[in-house]
Amino acid sequence: MDLILEGMKKAFWLLFTFDPEVLSILLLSLRVSATATLISLLIGITSGVAIALYRFRGRAMVVSLINTGMGLPPVVVGLFVTIFLWRNGPLGFLGILYTPMAMIIAQALIATPIVMGITLAAIQHLPEKLRLQILALGATRLQMVWLLIKEAKLPLLAAVMAGFGGVISEVGASMMVGGNIKGYTRVLTTATVMETSRGNFDMAIALGIILLLFAYFINLILTHIQQREGLR
Repeated sequence: MDLILEGMKKAFWLLFTFDPEVLSILLLSLRVSATATLISLLIGITSGVAIALYRFRGRAMVVSLINTGMGLPPVVVGLFVTIFLWRNGPLGFLGILYTPMAMIIAQALIATPIVMGITLAAIQHLPEKLRLQILALGATRLQMVWLLIKEAKLPLLAAVMAGFGGVISEVGASMMVGGNIKGYTRVLTTATVMETSRGNFDMAIALGIILLLFAYFINLILTHIQQREGLR
């Protein structure tokens, strides 16, 4: 118990004194996870809406793959991203292994199926007659899609929170493709693992608390937006 209290004290001390290393780790965590989430939203929402609205051969298999991908183990993602970005791999010429870009790619791959699955379910849950009504009023297909997205905005905001939550707390893939390099690829999760392995439990607890506070405030903002939209 004393160790946890010491960790809490250290966490608030590091935050209130604006510790340069902790701020650097925090800002990198935000940059990597926010970028990965934005990429996953662009791909996930677009693909999820398309799969929900259109019927094609093999659709059931695609939906099954998406649902499977929602529980994709991060270490598996990290393994395949590492193989592809390795110097002898298909994309080794890019030279981005052990960089923030590699971490963004890995985290985007983790978050995209989550966003896609929730989007797919949200659009499918809308009444099918709604699409026909929108088209009957003279809307184009693009306008219909936009109106359906607006109608499903509450579960889509949940997709944003789920996608962000999936990447900000991820450690396996980030460690594998980023290397946990101090001042370059070290984020809150990998730093916590490193401090724990060193036996610096007070610092590990402090970083863990900072991670929890960070995730909480981001989700608090998104929840506020979601609930405000729900009252309209």
